[in-house]
Amino acid sequence: MSEQISDRQQRSGGLLERLQGILPARCRRGAAIVPVVRLSGVIGAVTPLRPGMNLAGVAKMLERAFGTRNAKAVALVINSPGGSPVQSRQIYLRIRQLAAEKKLPVLVFVEDVAASGGYMIACAGDEIYCDPSSILGSIGVVGGTFGLEGLIKKIGVERRLYTSGSHKAMLDPFLPENPEDVARLKAIQREIHAVFIALVKQSRGARLKGPDDVLFTGEYWVGETAIGLGLADGVGDIRATLRARYGDKVLTPVIAPASGLLSGLLGRRTPGAGSLSQLDGIAGLPEELISALETRAIWAKFGF
Repeated sequence: MSEQISDRQQRSGGLLERLQGILPARCRRGAAIVPVVRLSGVIGAVTPLRPGMNLAGVAKMLERAFGTRNAKAVALVINSPGGSPVQSRQIYLRIRQLAAEKKLPVLVFVEDVAASGGYMIACAGDEIYCDPSSILGSIGVVGGTFGLEGLIKKIGVERRLYTSGSHKAMLDPFLPENPEDVARLKAIQREIHAVFIALVKQSRGARLKGPDDVLFTGEYWVGETAIGLGLADGVGDIRATLRARYGDKVLTPVIAPASGLLSGLLGRRTPGAGSLSQLDGIAGLPEELISALETRAIWAKFGF
C-alpha cells in the first residue's frame, strides 16, 4: 500500500512540475511578484496637449496592482514635478488606503524628479529610493498670474467687469493688483502648505533629519542630499533593489493604463470624427497650447 501511495505522489509531483512549465510566470511557484505602477507627468487637469495624472486616471491601475494575486509588495515609479495639491493628496490617500486593506508594503522609486505634489505622492511609499541625480523636495505652494492692465491701456482696450461680491474679481489680471487680495491669497497658500508639511511629517516621521526652516521652504535637492535630509531612504534602481530583496526570480508585471474603448470614453477621438468635433478642437487650440506651455515651464523649473 505504501508503495502505491509513493507512486501516486511521484506521478502527482511530475504532473505539477510539467504544469509549472506551461503556466504564466506570475502563477508559478517560487517567484515573488511585485507589480509596478508608473506615475508620471504634471498632476491635475489632463488635456490632449497636457498629459498628466489625476486620481480618476490612476485609480484603476492602483487597484489592479494591489489586487495582484500573491503580490509581495507594490512598486511605484514616480516622475512628476507636481501640480494640483488636491489631486496629489487624493492619490496619496488612495495608495495608503489600498496598502492598508491589502497589507502590502509600498516601495517608491523616483526617476528624474519627485517635487512638490510629486513628492507628496512619493510619501505614500513605506520606503523611497532615488537615483543620485534625482531631484526631490520642493515642499511648498506656488501660484502666479500676469498683470495686463498696462497692456490693455496701451492698445486702447476698455475693461468692463460686473460682479456681485466684493472679492469676486480678486487678482483679475486686467485690474491693478490689490494688496489686500495678495494677503488673502498668501493666507490660503499658508493653509495648503501646512497640510503638505503635516503629511510629510506623518509619512517620514523620525527619518526627517533637517530643520523645518530648511525642509519646508520650497527648496529641492539632488539624491544624496535628499537622503541625508531624510526625504528618501537610499539610492537604488527598481530592478536591483527588488532582486536584492525578493530574489533574482522576482516578477515585476507593469500595470498599464486603460486602453481601447475605455480610453476613448475618457477623451481619445475616434477615427472619422465629425466636422463639428474637428471645429471644436480648433476652437480650443489656443487654450491647449497655453496649457502645453505651462507644462513645459513646470518641468523646466527642475532642468528638464
